This record gives sequence, structure tokens and C-alpha cells, in this order.
Amino acid sequence: MIKRFFYFLLLIVQQKSLIFSLAKREVRTQYVGSLVGFVWTFINPMVMIFVFWVVFDIGFRVQPVKGAPFVVWLTAGMAAWFAFADIVNGSARVIASNAPLIKKTLFHSEILPVVKLVSCLITHSIFLVVLGVLIIFLRPSFSFYFFQFFYYLLCMCVLALGVSWAVSSLNVFVRDIGQIVAVVLQMGFWATPIFWDLGIMPPKLQSVFKLNPMFYIVQGYRESFLYFVPFWQHPYQTVYYWVVALSIFALGGLVFKKLKPDFADVL
Repeated sequence: MIKRFFYFLLLIVQQKSLIFSLAKREVRTQYVGSLVGFVWTFINPMVMIFVFWVVFDIGFRVQPVKGAPFVVWLTAGMAAWFAFADIVNGSARVIASNAPLIKKTLFHSEILPVVKLVSCLITHSIFLVVLGVLIIFLRPSFSFYFFQFFYYLLCMCVLALGVSWAVSSLNVFVRDIGQIVAVVLQMGFWATPIFWDLGIMPPKLQSVFKLNPMFYIVQGYRESFLYFVPFWQHPYQTVYYWVVALSIFALGGLVFKKLKPDFADVL
């Protein structure tokens, strides 16, 4: 089984050129017929962040969180969550929506969730540029810890890809999976300290919320961009996260590989 899973991953590496080509095409397809096209990837996060700034900083006058302006603190957490949610939610239907490609050609369907991941990371990079501008504007500072976010980005990709393989393959057989994923992600958004600070919870409940693997990533983004805390200062959380993430990654890949031979018949 381990050997088969290794070849499963090796095949994806071998298809990297096709993956990037399909990801770029998917991003372009989103803006076909649009007057400004790819510029919308800048407009959407900028408008959203501007609204948050007006509502929370000017309207409600929310106090800074641990020294960081609330809108910057919020945006750093949302950047991580939105990328994860876009990958998983978009992957849920990616196999079913490419049924003709899978049924009529010799196509390695396991790359489709990877294509969705790459295309979402293109959008995520724009969100990070907007976050960087916001940090410079509201909290002028620079640190080499900014580059630590690449580590947390890797963490998020491993977790998201494992979940994506599982839900995309299961959705072929149970079409309700896509709706279930959307509901779970909505609940997960509020169960993750994105709009609220974990410190407001009693210590016992804090331990429960820390079991959510996305807590580690959201916290990591904020510590990379705002608080400049190295990830190795959380050794137990780091070990816990990688045990959970790698388990989900392996399980998702195995589920996909197990169900893949029946895709064409069901689709």
C-alpha cells in the first residue's frame, strides 16, 4: 500500500507541467467576458478589506489585538482560511464537473484537486499582496519572519489537498458531499479564531479549539506577519498538526486511489 501511494504521488510530480497549464487556464476562464479581467482578483479583496476597515476600525472602533490593528489582524487570519476553504470547496465537485474528460480520455484524474489548489494559490497570492500593502499602510514594519508564512502555506496545502482528494472522490458517488462540505466549512469558519481572539475563551475551551488544525495555520499567519514568532516556539502544536495533516493527506490519497477505478462507470 505504501508503495502504491508513493507512485500515486510520483505521478502527480510528473504531471506538473499539465497541472500548471490547467490551473492558469482555470484562472483565465473565471474572467472570460469581463471588461477588466484578472484585475478583479485585486478588486475583490481590496473592497472586502476596505469594508472591514470602515465597519470595525471607524464604525465600531474595535481595539487593536495584541498591538495589531484589528483590520490587519483579521485580514491575516482570513487570508489563511479563505485559501483553505476555496481549495476544499472548489475540489468537492471537480471530478464530477470534468466527467467528459474522465470518461472519454486516458486522464490522470488525481491531478484535478491539485489543479484546483494551484489556481486557488494564484488568487491567494493576490490576497497576500493586499495584506502586505495594508501592513505597510497601517503598521509600518518589516521582518524576515514574513517569509515564515511559506512554511504555514505548505502546512495548509498538505491539509487541504488531503481533504480535497477525499471529498472530490466521495462526491462522485454521493452528490450531497458538496453541500455537506459547504456547511462544514461555514461552521469551521466560526469555530476557528478568525473574527475572535482565542484569549477570550476559558483555558479548558482553548485547548479544545486548538485541536482544530486550521487554528495552527491561522495563528501561524498572524505570527509571521504581525507578531514575528518562530514556529518552533510551538513544538507540541507543531507535532500535533503534522500528525493530523499527514494522516489526512495519506487517507485522502488512499480514498481517491481506491475509488478512482469506478469513476467512469458512475459518471
